[in-house]
Amino acid sequence: MNAHLPKVAPSVTAQLVAALTPRLRKRLDAGVAKVAARPVAREGDLVRIALDDDTDLELHAPDGVVTSAEGIRCGCLLAPDCLHRAAVASAAPVADPTVPPTTAPPATDLQEPAPSTRPSPSPEAATPGQRTASAALHDAAAAVLEAGTDGAGAVLQAELLRAAHTARLAGLPRAAGRAVAVVTALRAARGGDPDYRLTDLTAALRDVLVLAHRLPDTTGPELAELRGSVRQPYSPDGSLRLYGVFAEPVLSATGYAGAVTWTADAAGRLYTVSDVAPGGAERATGAADRAVRLGDTALTHRELSRAGLAVSGATVSPTGRLGAGAGVRAVRASGVDWDAAPLDRLWAVPVPEQISRALRDDRDGREAREDRDLLFLDVTLVGTVREAAGECLVADCGGLRLRLAAAHDHPALAHRENLRLLASVPGARLRVVARLTPGPLPRATLLAVSHPTDPGRRVDLGLDRLRRADLPTVPLQQTQPSHQPSHEPSPQHPPPHNTPPHGPPPTIDDAPVHLLRRRVMQAVSGGRRVLAFPGNRAAEVARLRRYGLATAGELLAELHTTAADRARDPFGRLLPADTGRFVRAWLGAAVYTESLDRALCAAAWGADLTADPTSDLTADLSGPDEPAPRAAVR
Repeated sequence: MNAHLPKVAPSVTAQLVAALTPRLRKRLDAGVAKVAARPVAREGDLVRIALDDDTDLELHAPDGVVTSAEGIRCGCLLAPDCLHRAAVASAAPVADPTVPPTTAPPATDLQEPAPSTRPSPSPEAATPGQRTASAALHDAAAAVLEAGTDGAGAVLQAELLRAAHTARLAGLPRAAGRAVAVVTALRAARGGDPDYRLTDLTAALRDVLVLAHRLPDTTGPELAELRGSVRQPYSPDGSLRLYGVFAEPVLSATGYAGAVTWTADAAGRLYTVSDVAPGGAERATGAADRAVRLGDTALTHRELSRAGLAVSGATVSPTGRLGAGAGVRAVRASGVDWDAAPLDRLWAVPVPEQISRALRDDRDGREAREDRDLLFLDVTLVGTVREAAGECLVADCGGLRLRLAAAHDHPALAHRENLRLLASVPGARLRVVARLTPGPLPRATLLAVSHPTDPGRRVDLGLDRLRRADLPTVPLQQTQPSHQPSHEPSPQHPPPHNTPPHGPPPTIDDAPVHLLRRRVMQAVSGGRRVLAFPGNRAAEVARLRRYGLATAGELLAELHTTAADRARDPFGRLLPADTGRFVRAWLGAAVYTESLDRALCAAAWGADLTADPTSDLTADLSGPDEPAPRAAVR
């Protein structure tokens, strides 16, 4: 994916790839690599790529988005039926399908007038068009899973984009958005993007298949949740007195950057004011000193994070974003410290309750609030621990040991440097804002902290840079040696290592969940054929059962069986694999693993979750003649 190219609507890429001859489709991936390597020149809304000395490729992108196939023109002799137009569309970032373009594109076989985005008062059942769109999404996503990252080239990506466009037209914006996320992650993986994460691709692919599986048979309010909404509705919220909490830079792998400032009202409810647009690291660092887009206030994001606002005529989205409509009025007001009312109530919520809220909101069908995974913690720094991604802090939080990692590794942002300085003051007691990282160990990413020497001040770790002068001059008492965090037994954390052969029975912290998770992710990376290779499958299944994870063992065995199962015709020739059965087995394993990870995360933090609705889906995916999954944690 070339970030210098303008975004291209999914329907445009799908249309151009579909128009290619079979011979040109085979050459598409090579064409994408060639076009992506050529220099890009921008003149207003026109982007020009020099294919050679005499041939140019032009993209007309009003508002930064190519919305029609006619917006891509090529000067070669084979145009408009050439490979270059489809190649550049496949190399460009994908436009968000849930945001209608400013200028509607002309109607074609893939571009129809979008239906009204206003939800019906009480949806009864999925329409025939939505069922057809769900089936198309399922088939396209299944083909991606079958091929794996290496095999999911531009042609399979275009098929998934076509399905995403069909889903948007059918009124399924949530599924369309997740399908585009799959394509974006695939392009990042195939292009060697350092921001690519296999976990993100796995999650997006799982979401598409789950939505495609559930939508056809869902009715009532649950169907409305699964469909999602094209635009976030902003509803009136009267007058608000807000207090700045912190600000963070935004730098996404999809080409967006800016800043988000978090505020809270007197009841402790969080609201966000954002300034995010296409851009890179310079925009992420510069947006903090731009005035917030709310009323007539001249406050910058950096200033608002420490001050306050009085807002009248406020409008708020379901996720907690403040609207900036013409009727909104806002003036500067005084802020308060973190340890003063009303902000101190954010830290008064028990940690297990914060974890339960984060995990519970993350799995329901509604649009989750943006603050769902924020944690407000009082910690004492213990030391550091080295991980593959770098060092992270180890802190004590009410007797619970947790790891605090940098929220972003980009050198233009201050996260990593600030973390390094904080690591030099073990024993420091800090009030922090962090974002939960779900996993079997207590873990979060640091966003903001109270000042190490002046608790009345705060440090936004992505925007402010700590100096040596900000650190205590007298060494603080170390509760544990640096780089050697202890693993003392605790109710939340039994000792995970060095257990004697005949000692205590294995605990859930030792549970080899990674055996199933690894196979789920291997399928996404390498495709079905990777799981079809012979290996020590029986030992892995037996180990899962030995730790009380019988359902995980059954799912792993089914995943390997469906991957390797290839029947032969009467002449001994291999028949096509049963992709549907393999996808069903993979989806059951993926949903189960995510549910189990959530349960282990809750147990690690000492939180309690109610019954997980995804267990019904896992049982459904197991098939009618197979036992329903048993409890993940015993």
